[in-house]
Amino acid sequence: MILHLIAIGCSGKSEGCGEAMIAERISGVLLHVTSLPSYGGVGDFGPAAYAFVDFLAAAKQRLWQVLPLSPTGYGSSPYSALSAFAGNPLFISLERLVEDGWIGADRIEGLSGHNGAADFVEATRLKLPLVEEAAANFLERASDDLRLRFQKFCADNISWLPDYAMFTVLRRMHGYVSWNDWPTQYACRKNDALTAMLNSHGRELAVEQAVQFLFNEQWCALRGYCAERGISVMGDVAIFVNYDSADVWMHPELFELDEDLKPVRVSGVPPDYFSSTGQRWGNPLYKWGVMRERGFDWWVARIRRALTLYDSIRLDHFRGFEAFWSIPATEETAVNGQWVKAPGHELFQRLREVFGELPFIAEDLGLITPEVDELREHFGMPGMRILQFGFSDRGSHLYLPHRFVPNTVVYTGTHDNNTTLGWWRDDIGEVERAHVQTYLQTIEHEGDIVWAMMRAAERSVANVCILPMQDVLHLGSEARMNTPAAGAGNWTWRYDLDALHPDFAMKLAALMEMTDRDGYEAPKEGEDAGKPTEDAHKRAEPGSSI
Repeated sequence: MILHLIAIGCSGKSEGCGEAMIAERISGVLLHVTSLPSYGGVGDFGPAAYAFVDFLAAAKQRLWQVLPLSPTGYGSSPYSALSAFAGNPLFISLERLVEDGWIGADRIEGLSGHNGAADFVEATRLKLPLVEEAAANFLERASDDLRLRFQKFCADNISWLPDYAMFTVLRRMHGYVSWNDWPTQYACRKNDALTAMLNSHGRELAVEQAVQFLFNEQWCALRGYCAERGISVMGDVAIFVNYDSADVWMHPELFELDEDLKPVRVSGVPPDYFSSTGQRWGNPLYKWGVMRERGFDWWVARIRRALTLYDSIRLDHFRGFEAFWSIPATEETAVNGQWVKAPGHELFQRLREVFGELPFIAEDLGLITPEVDELREHFGMPGMRILQFGFSDRGSHLYLPHRFVPNTVVYTGTHDNNTTLGWWRDDIGEVERAHVQTYLQTIEHEGDIVWAMMRAAERSVANVCILPMQDVLHLGSEARMNTPAAGAGNWTWRYDLDALHPDFAMKLAALMEMTDRDGYEAPKEGEDAGKPTEDAHKRAEPGSSI
């Protein structure tokens, strides 16, 4: 079973989800939306996104992988979301809003340009009010057809949209503090208080729902543009959710919280070679028993929403679906945690019952046990292999191409790794360097390492190959997207507006043809096209003019 690549519309349904998986060789690029050189200081669904899709098509790339599209909280990490269901309003293109007539061109003059690092603080301060202004104008001026579309969107998403709008308005009313610090009647979702909010803040709540509709409209248009060019979209679903999120506020019964609605135990990973104290992520843990009793309805709803946004899904921290590291919330580090079994088999079986074959790939990195492998293999999910991990010692050879199987997704690196050029320059020692030279080729100039790694990935038997955009552009450590556990500076990289040089696309396209990742279809029996010609041998002769 190979990665499931289908065209799923943005109607709120996932009709294609039970179709057979495609067992063909494809290649794609990893680039989060924030990294696009869009007007307004943060990447969005505007002209830069369409230009990027054109670049993918020219390079014969057939997959675009993005990180979670969720609204983010402190730190702007896409894995620190305010909602597992909502879209990030900052991804709404102001230029598209002007084109659609929801805001005047004069209103967006003077905002940050297309180049430079993403500035989430400035975008939130200046861009977000304009998005909300456009949403308010939409509510006043939308045509009858658009109003019907909006109403349908609200109806299709009624399980989360009204509560998310309420969460957003309440959060703004209380100075963006955590929901647990709101007045009790709001934190505990007292019916009288919420009803009063509906009556007193109805307009604000409607605007927030309209913002989500505009997000959905622009993203669906962009996905349609991708589909027309034979490009599917892979999204990302984080296993855990933030404590300060609409999800926990709406469903405290699904999480390990005490009587004061504070976490009892939280997520993380244990100490390892890289960290003597492990990683304490701090997400509240699920009450898996309650979820099981309810038929995993929250997860069904979450995946249904994800399948309206993406063609396929990468499951972050797949290891946690088999067993997760449980840390007492009072602990400052991850040292004093324990492994606790998770009902992964039951969950995925339920999802399979609802959606058919699951369009998932498993982020199976870290401490992977035979039980984790068995869970992934049972449901036919491809695992991930990262070339940068393959050169330290014999135990790392699992990440080298000669150990791959077809049902694999290979990366040169991920959003959590340095770029390939940065890794070569700054991260590895002489032993690893020698291993690279032995395995790949002689690296005479530092720039050679990037194409050597990309060629190795594309030539492998892995059916899916994904290249970070930073590697496509041959960028160094300055373009790293995320350094886990680092403080500031993460998630801000954007490529320059003039970075999409045609030479990069042409070279990639040629590599796709030679590695059979370009979608070439062999001629049917009886057709001459593609068959060797009688004088084919002469073409290889020196000096031949044929």
